Amino acid sequence: MILFAALFVLGASAPSTIEPYVPTPSELRENYRRADRLGGEANKLVDRLSLTPNWVDDQTFWYLTRDRKAGKRFVLVRCVPPGKGPAFDHERMAKALGETLKRDVRAGELPFDSIEMAADRKSISFRIDDKRYRVDLDKYAAVEEAPPAAEPRTRREMTTRIHEGQVQVRKSGEWTTITKEGNYSSFSPAPDDKRGVAFRLIPGERRKTFLLRSTNESARAALSERLYDLPGDVLDTFETWVIDLEASTERKIDLDPIMGGGQPWSRPPNLQWTSKGQAIMHFPIRGYQRVKVVGIDAAAATATTLVDERAETFVDLGRLMLHVLGDGSLIWRSERSGWGHLYLVESGQARAITSGDWVVRSIENVDEAGGTMDITANGREPGQDPYHIHHYRVGLKDGKTVRITEGDGTHRVSYSPNRNYAVDTWSRVDSPPKHVLRRTRDGAKLLDLEQSSDEELRKAGFHVTERFTAKGRDGKTDIWGVVVRPTYWQADKKYPVIENIYAGPHDSHVPKEFRAYTGMNSLAELGFIVVQIDGMGTNNRGKAFHDVCWKNLADAGFPDRKLWLRALAAKDPTVDLSRVGVYGTSAGGQNAAGAVLFHADFYHVAVASCGCHDNRMDKQWWNEQWMGYPVGPHYAEQSNITHASKLKGKLLLMVGELDRNVPPESTTRFADALIKANKEFEFVLLPGQDHTGGGTYGERKRRDFFVKHLLGVAPPDWNGG
Repeated sequence: MILFAALFVLGASAPSTIEPYVPTPSELRENYRRADRLGGEANKLVDRLSLTPNWVDDQTFWYLTRDRKAGKRFVLVRCVPPGKGPAFDHERMAKALGETLKRDVRAGELPFDSIEMAADRKSISFRIDDKRYRVDLDKYAAVEEAPPAAEPRTRREMTTRIHEGQVQVRKSGEWTTITKEGNYSSFSPAPDDKRGVAFRLIPGERRKTFLLRSTNESARAALSERLYDLPGDVLDTFETWVIDLEASTERKIDLDPIMGGGQPWSRPPNLQWTSKGQAIMHFPIRGYQRVKVVGIDAAAATATTLVDERAETFVDLGRLMLHVLGDGSLIWRSERSGWGHLYLVESGQARAITSGDWVVRSIENVDEAGGTMDITANGREPGQDPYHIHHYRVGLKDGKTVRITEGDGTHRVSYSPNRNYAVDTWSRVDSPPKHVLRRTRDGAKLLDLEQSSDEELRKAGFHVTERFTAKGRDGKTDIWGVVVRPTYWQADKKYPVIENIYAGPHDSHVPKEFRAYTGMNSLAELGFIVVQIDGMGTNNRGKAFHDVCWKNLADAGFPDRKLWLRALAAKDPTVDLSRVGVYGTSAGGQNAAGAVLFHADFYHVAVASCGCHDNRMDKQWWNEQWMGYPVGPHYAEQSNITHASKLKGKLLLMVGELDRNVPPESTTRFADALIKANKEFEFVLLPGQDHTGGGTYGERKRRDFFVKHLLGVAPPDWNGG
């Protein structure tokens, strides 16, 4: 399937001569000015992009909308029977406030954005500056009132804490230490406060990384250090213990030590307690090819394996879902079928609740009494972009699935308190948002609320982001991406193409919601066609699509990306594949640099910001998740640093000297390897900056680099020479 919305008719004859777009110095200056200016102008041309319902009760809510002509309007909506209207008389409200505040107040510019409506709907309250006002909706008289008194907090009779590695209890008065083993990191008491589960730390190597701040008040640079586990390091682990709070005893549970995970130091698993006093937890086994769900009987100090999830490649920790039901059974998400689905686990046996060639993205709510759950998923609706999010209601017993949302787009939903109704907001990159009221039991549309429009945006010369698909490396899988053009795009010019790349396997990254203007528009305005693509190895398209990344991060979906770009150029002669650039940040920085190392026959210019250029030099948990454990020769084989001598084309590296995410030495060692290979490149160290694309200065450097090396013209002289 091909989706394309260019400004000329596909299949029609292309212009006889298509010249490369090369701006004059004056045109280039104007392009830069527009790139900085047009975002503000575009966003003013589109309203009603969002709608936030504020529920008064189960069947009534208000929302605030902003109209470019009428200004702010508060709307009241009833679900039964469906209807809407002004929440109050805005003209009378403005007059009442003007009299009270002793200043001019306009109906479309009321000085508040939120209201509290009385249960009888005869008055509303709101805050203006630091004062609270109430307005009677019969008389429209505004009076100042005292803020509502805070409700008293209820406190547990007993509290616990970890102090200097020991578990302490306070029932009344002073804290009492009840353990002796020490080195406990966390403690979770059972609901009856008789016992609890504690995790005892067994320290690993606890090795450090260092940052040097060159910009400070001292004449000397400042050195800081922190714990930072790299792939292959000996990690913290945790023993599991049961603590008896009444007898002050501690018993170790027969479980292998659990791998710590997370930054900047490791953390033990979270616990969920059942009403029967069982503690449920899940944790990965190092290598991330196995995840266990364990139930702990605190009274017996024993553990039972409830789920033992295994994969030949990896278990995606970012998509784990565990919901504990009242009877102790579990709802668990697994990709054992090749697709992310939900299973009911009872007595160690798993039964599929959902199934099919689509992906469950989240559990929004579980109604045990009603026997249903609300979920989000993508890929279930034929004929739509498979990444579009839809909302569904699913039967826990029979798996019957009802689609709550409708419409070809990606959906965000806000439910009523009783979840019988929902406000559904949906859009696409090429279609502005629509906001509708739906009944959740069958997804029926009850009321159109608001609809945004891009008409004024198009009239002003802006090109809405386009969708495009092409077949991937296997010749059958659709690869999805977007295309962004400058406002002055013409069908008789050829424009360099720049890919905004991020191939991190933890998610998919191409935008799906409507935006009037983005950073890609700003870059395109300088004279480029800018694209973004989700190649194989990224998430949310099923296990086989995702598994391409396994021990293979250097692949980054490039075989699919190049085919996609070639298909785009075949359909659109204004795409100039003789001038191709790429840029990215973090994992995208690794990808961008990899483009001119491993695919220099296709990509000619790259800007790589704070890249993870060697997966052995970045955080343990992220890199081992995808590259595997133990660290093998494939890590070095896929390192940008190892292959620095292969650089062709033009490369700009940028990194913040205080990068706390990816250590900056990942970039500086890559630079060192390029120098030793006698390669020409540019390098920008950003003083005082953390993990970043470079901020305002970095954006200017990125623009100038592409202008110089893709358009072939000199960027503006920012020093005024």
